[in-house]
Amino acid sequence: MQSQLPLYPESASNFSSQVDGLMLFMVAVCLFFGALICVAVVYFFFRYRRKTADEIGAPIHGDLRLEITWIVLPFFLLMAMFGWGAVIYVDYRHAPPDTLDVYVIGKQWMWKLQQPNGRREINELHVPVDRNVRLILASEDVIHDFSVPAFRVKMDVMPGHYNSMWFKPTKTGRYHFFCSQYCGTSHAIMGGWVTVMEQDEYAAWLAGSTNSGDPVAEGAKLYNDLACNTCHLPDGKGRGPSYNGVYGSKVKLADGSAVLADDAYIRESILQPNAKIVAGFQPVMPSFQGLVTEDQIIALTAYIKAQKDQPVPGKPAAGEPATGKK
Repeated sequence: MQSQLPLYPESASNFSSQVDGLMLFMVAVCLFFGALICVAVVYFFFRYRRKTADEIGAPIHGDLRLEITWIVLPFFLLMAMFGWGAVIYVDYRHAPPDTLDVYVIGKQWMWKLQQPNGRREINELHVPVDRNVRLILASEDVIHDFSVPAFRVKMDVMPGHYNSMWFKPTKTGRYHFFCSQYCGTSHAIMGGWVTVMEQDEYAAWLAGSTNSGDPVAEGAKLYNDLACNTCHLPDGKGRGPSYNGVYGSKVKLADGSAVLADDAYIRESILQPNAKIVAGFQPVMPSFQGLVTEDQIIALTAYIKAQKDQPVPGKPAAGEPATGKK
């Protein structure tokens, strides 16, 4: 019966025990005080009930100690819940540097996923066990939400914006994922399966792909087809900054601020190039909004990411990477 109707999903990631522990603590606190209040209500009902029809109750003026107790005790309990939840949230929102990055695109009513080597999947995600995995999520139409109950993780998938989430699977097996944000008439069927494999099995599965395309090579082709190579020259002498050393660096902007050159920044620079102008350059790049798909943006991002270790114009190879807008 336990396996047929579990109280909550199987625990299969690094976040599962943390989330379950916090939830059980909150439920235990609620049950304890709920039972205590119910017992007190029943006890007071019989202990202080009216004995005769003309009986008048004794006046009660309150007790300062009780007032302080039921203010201070809930305060510390609630702060403990908040602090515990904040620790989990901060860990969840800050992915470690050694993640396996998988791109996920939500579309009515399916999920398209792309492995680091370019292998594509539909409503299926294969990942290795005991490896940090980061999902970089975007939507082609409406708001979706990628949720894996067994991992205790979920994240909104927004049109026109990248969100990301990470987890580390701790058990091999197949685990259902869902769209947990109503997105249209076929929302209920928008789901799939995460297959967690041993690391050597995952490597063999990834190497055996027959329908994959190298995303860096696809991005390089798009780089030429879209004429990016006429402005973004490797030596930094074009009308746009060089891609070399950009990804993962701090980009200095014309307004004096700085921004991290991550996937979201690259995407924004392609679709809304005038949103953040790099210091030393003019806002001459046209927008590619509506001209490139999410898959093409992913390929361009992979190509730009591959240039992060290339020599930065005007700086020694061993120095700090220069910044620039894509």
